[in-house]
Amino acid sequence: MSLLLILLLMDYLNPSGEILKHGQELPHWQQGDAMQFVTFRLGDSMPAGKLRQWKEEREIWQKVHPQPRSAEVEKEYHKRFTRRLEGWLDEGAGSCLLKEPANRALMEAVLMRFQGEKVEHHAWVIMPNHLHLVFTPLAPLEKLMQVWKGVSSRRIGQGKIWQKNYRDTMIRDGGHFANAVRYIRRNPAKLRAGTFTLWEGPRAQAVK
Repeated sequence: MSLLLILLLMDYLNPSGEILKHGQELPHWQQGDAMQFVTFRLGDSMPAGKLRQWKEEREIWQKVHPQPRSAEVEKEYHKRFTRRLEGWLDEGAGSCLLKEPANRALMEAVLMRFQGEKVEHHAWVIMPNHLHLVFTPLAPLEKLMQVWKGVSSRRIGQGKIWQKNYRDTMIRDGGHFANAVRYIRRNPAKLRAGTFTLWEGPRAQAVK
């Protein structure tokens, strides 16, 4: 096995390795520099009634399907809950502050401020009311999120604009990484030019 391949594999989740957990309401997981696929959204991006119903249904489902779950059961979870949530986000509810080019430029500057120092971004898209990112964290995940949300809120100047939590998934392997990159590329497909910003680094650009 080449040194390059070994270094690439180190980016992915090691199923037998130690995983650090933080957060109570929605636990977040980090394993060293393992790649992360993260989604976070504006606080007004989700209709309250839909979100309440979604949470109630998810709570019931999780009680019936406790952790640890098989890959098949986990796939069912994402089909029932993750895809539905992503669909609502893509409907463009709320103020959509990030639809404005000036606000997206501020957000982009915040994301890239510590590129190569505290984070290695591979691909991201800034949508009108949410973001998707694939990156290698070189610092604690929760600290990166605090900086991205806190600094961007202050620079945009509209108060606390972000939802309290975020969704994160560690990248398992090269196939998972490629699918995440393709998802990010496809996410703004129905939007008008000038209402989103898509960025890819060399590793993501190699994904076909």
